[in-house]
Amino acid sequence: MGGPRFEPVRAVRAYERVVEQIEEAVESGALTPGERLPSERELMVQFSVGRSTVREALRVLQARGLVRSRPGDPNGAEVLPFSPVVLKKSMTTLARVSELSLGELVQFRMVLDATAVLLAARLRTEEHLAEMAAAVEDMKAADTAAFGAADAAFHDAVARAGGNKLIQVCTDVVRAVMAGLVEDRLARAPDREALMRRGVAHHEDVIAALRAGDGPLAARLTRQWTYDSYAGHLPADERAALRALLE
Repeated sequence: MGGPRFEPVRAVRAYERVVEQIEEAVESGALTPGERLPSERELMVQFSVGRSTVREALRVLQARGLVRSRPGDPNGAEVLPFSPVVLKKSMTTLARVSELSLGELVQFRMVLDATAVLLAARLRTEEHLAEMAAAVEDMKAADTAAFGAADAAFHDAVARAGGNKLIQVCTDVVRAVMAGLVEDRLARAPDREALMRRGVAHHEDVIAALRAGDGPLAARLTRQWTYDSYAGHLPADERAALRALLE
C-alpha cells in the first residue's frame, strides 16, 4: 500500500511539555538570563498541572543548565546565562558511552583547530599574538604536569583571536574530553623532554604563520600536528579517515 510511512507514537509526560515550553521561551528570548520564572504555584496554574509535575520539569531544566532552582526559595527559578559546562558534560558522556569514537573526536579537533587558526590569521591583534607567545614561554618553562595547562592557554588565545564564541566553547570542550589522552601520551613518552620541545616548536611555527597572516599554512601545520599526536592511538581505518584531512 502506498502513502506516507509513519513512526510509532511516543507517549509524552506532562513535565516534558512544561520543559519544552520553558526551553522555547528561553531560546526565543522571551525569558532572558537573570529573569525569574513564575513561582511553583503560578506554574501549576498556568500549565494546569500538579506540583510534582512542575518540580520534575524544574529538575530537568536545572540539569540542562537552563535554570537554577533553590529549595524553599519563595521566588521562581532563575534563568541562567549559557555555560559551556553542560555542553562539555554532554560530549564527555557521549565519548564515555562510545557514541563518539576517539577517531571522530580527533577528526573534529583537526577541523576545529584548523578553522580556529584560519580565523585567527585574519583577525588576530598584537595583543592576541602576545598572549600566544606568553603561553609558549610558559610551555618552555613547564614541567610535565604544567605543560598541558600552558598548551591549553595557547589554544584558548587562538580561539579568542578568531572571535567566534562557538568555536571557543567547542575548543574547550573537545580539549577537556581528550585531556586524559594527552597526559597519558606525555607520561608514556620515552623522552618527554623531546616531545615537549617538539610541541613548543610547533606552536612557535603556528605563531609565525599567524603573524604573517598565512592562515592556510597555520591550518596545515595544525592538522598535521594533531594527526601526528593521536594517529598512533587509532586503528588503521580511523587513521585513513584522518589522513583525508591532510590532503
